[in-house]
Amino acid sequence: MRALLSVIIAILREERGALSRGLLLSFTVLAMGVALLALSGWFIMATAAAGIAGMGILFNVFAPSAMVRFLALGRTAARYGERVLTHDATLRAVSNLRVGLLRGLLTRPHRALEQMRAASELNRITADTQALDGALLRLVLPALAGWVTVLVSALLLWWLVAPAVALILGVGYLILPTMIFLLGQKVARRPARLAEAALQVGRSRMVDLVAGRDDLFVFGQLPRAIERTLDAFDRAAVARKRLDKADRVTGLVLDLVSAGVTVGCLMAGVVLVQAGAISVAEAAIGVFAALALAEAVAPVRRALTEIGRMTQAARRIGPALHAPSLQTAEALDLSVGEGLKMRDVTLEVSGRPLFRPVSLTVSSGETVVLQGASGSGKSTLLLMAAGQLSPSQGQVLLFGADPTRLAVKTMTERAVLVTQRAALIADTVAANLRLAAPNASNDALWAALEATCLADTLRRRGGLDLRLGARGAGLSGGEARRLVLARAILRAPRLLLLDEPTEGLDDAMARRVMTGLRRACPEAAFLVAAHRDAARPC
Repeated sequence: MRALLSVIIAILREERGALSRGLLLSFTVLAMGVALLALSGWFIMATAAAGIAGMGILFNVFAPSAMVRFLALGRTAARYGERVLTHDATLRAVSNLRVGLLRGLLTRPHRALEQMRAASELNRITADTQALDGALLRLVLPALAGWVTVLVSALLLWWLVAPAVALILGVGYLILPTMIFLLGQKVARRPARLAEAALQVGRSRMVDLVAGRDDLFVFGQLPRAIERTLDAFDRAAVARKRLDKADRVTGLVLDLVSAGVTVGCLMAGVVLVQAGAISVAEAAIGVFAALALAEAVAPVRRALTEIGRMTQAARRIGPALHAPSLQTAEALDLSVGEGLKMRDVTLEVSGRPLFRPVSLTVSSGETVVLQGASGSGKSTLLLMAAGQLSPSQGQVLLFGADPTRLAVKTMTERAVLVTQRAALIADTVAANLRLAAPNASNDALWAALEATCLADTLRRRGGLDLRLGARGAGLSGGEARRLVLARAILRAPRLLLLDEPTEGLDDAMARRVMTGLRRACPEAAFLVAAHRDAARPC
């Protein structure tokens, strides 16, 4: 609950004004509802009493009836305003929260980002933000408005009717629903968590099933994948049934509480009327107020079924909200340094160095190739150069500055890292290239494709308008690799970090591509990780 409370407080601070006005309107809606029913009960009983006494002709019916109409219309208007304000503020806060979570992902180490699965992460973020959407609309705001309304109603009944009626109503509606919520959330927490977890697993498996259906079919695993996906949704349905049962039981108990409080107010009113302490009309105020306040405690039922997923979502979201900023506040002068320098750098894993200390310098126009077997630390050195990893010892200087202290915008304007995985989107070739240079002309795109020896291949297949599938489907591994390299040189980087740039290419094509890269970026410093000599430009 602490995690949930901290996230809710963070959201409330961001939308303090709108949510405060929404809370005020929520209270107004409940208060007008209580006043409407209580006044109506008093009006009916007072009119009847006046008629029985033969004084009906002297009874003023116009003021109470006008007040009834005012409360009815005012309650409708307040309800509309409350829904508009609270939903608008909540949706805006949740949208900002979702953007903050996505930004928080970018602060993770590069290795962690490589291991992430897009389907599961996006499903998790979507489900978590939706859960916290409900935390405000169905838990916090109704609870605060209900508590205040019950408390104010009890105080007014103490003054207008009798302390005994006020105590019955206050204790019955303040303490009993709170105890039901505290006890019920312990029962509902586990099935709520299971339902949410199974639903997220089912969604992720569905996305994987659709994305990999061809491979699953070829290897005969499609039926098994369908079975596993359906199994996850079945488990979610079973957990939801348990939640529905808890919801029905909670609703029954709350109805019994409302009935008990109403009967208690009625009995207390009868006793007081017989004792001559209050009139019949005043006793009716307490009874009808008790009936109206059942609306104030109704949200407890809905909150119980969702408290489990809210708590779990807050636990996952909380650390991401406090992620460090992507931008550095310190202004760094990059004009004093040129190229990349590494001095005795290494990285320790589990207390042991991954490789012996490395020193190197890559100046403008130079190419340095890190050649070695897989797992020898080549990719790690590239990540250090890009500021994605900090060395355990030694120093890395990029254009005279520590790359880990550079803002992302500063880094991407000067250096480009091409990893082993070809990151392409389901769109045209031109759209994939313009991810790096949104304003690049078609001539510039063709020049980049010429540099990577891909232009002739694409001209025969639709050119820049050729539409690719997810992750570059429609291109071979070597073609996708060259398209990524063409996108990299469109940035005109001062430092180009290439991890296995010629993977999937034969030696002759690899040398042509590397030579084309050098011609396209003659002043750039190249740091290349490779396991063969073909990665060297001619």
